[in-house]
Amino acid sequence: MWYYDSMDTRFIFVHGNGGDDWKSAWAEWLKNEIEKLGFATVFETMPDPEKARSEYWLPHMKDVLKVGKEDVLIGYSSGAVAAMRFGEQHDIRGSILISPSYTDLGDELEKESGYFDAPWDWKAIKSHQKKMLVVWGDDDPYIPQHEFAYIVLQLGADKMKIPVGGHFQEKQDFMEILKYIKKTYVPKA
Repeated sequence: MWYYDSMDTRFIFVHGNGGDDWKSAWAEWLKNEIEKLGFATVFETMPDPEKARSEYWLPHMKDVLKVGKEDVLIGYSSGAVAAMRFGEQHDIRGSILISPSYTDLGDELEKESGYFDAPWDWKAIKSHQKKMLVVWGDDDPYIPQHEFAYIVLQLGADKMKIPVGGHFQEKQDFMEILKYIKKTYVPKA
């Protein structure tokens, strides 16, 4: 059995914008599966979920969720962008970046978020964590493929390109991520 009792490592989910609840698609399934491994999880709706503005999310991650050096951020879409920005300033154990972007994609809602107002400090993001994974669908309808390639290149991150994954809105489980978590974060017996 994969069970691992960790008092230190938490997996913290940061959802995307445009919703009012974190429990969409595969998120609740992943939370339950990670907990079965013995890890603590934090899966909750962030403040300002519609616009996902950095002025609210980054302080919430630091001061309320108290994301720390043993935590792994699982960021989805705008939440992945928030995870990257958080990693510029704070030590974390790692991040799983699902459908991230590094530009506002010409989208007004993304522009309003504040995440794209400053240049990215890729070296800082890399230096504040041990492991990074970028996950994307090879047919994402919202984010161009070159965005993912650029982020992987800049971060030197592990990569996982999912055939016919889209933006993962219809997916009800996420076995690929669970396998990565088991391989990367569960100690070998």
